[in-house]
Amino acid sequence: MCRIEIIANKSVEEDIIETLEQNIEGILYTTIPLAYGRGGDNYKMGTTTWPETNFVLISYIEDSQLESAKAVVAAVKKRFPKEGIKFFCVKAEDL
Repeated sequence: MCRIEIIANKSVEEDIIETLEQNIEGILYTTIPLAYGRGGDNYKMGTTTWPETNFVLISYIEDSQLESAKAVVAAVKKRFPKEGIKFFCVKAEDL
């Protein structure tokens, strides 16, 4: 089992969620709808100076679904190359 985290510009949230749901049957996830921070040299602070914001999606998926999840994020990144989309995965244990 893997814990995946996707941190991305708020503008691509619907695209990521819809594509995940279309490609990973029954995927369960939690979103944190508003996240502030800095990635590279871009700030996402929700202020007048740096008006953009991020969101965070967290999901626990089976190892067999990992490649599909990576492909989904890669496809969205390809469509929106300047939106700052990051994908992280760590092994998880269900107790």
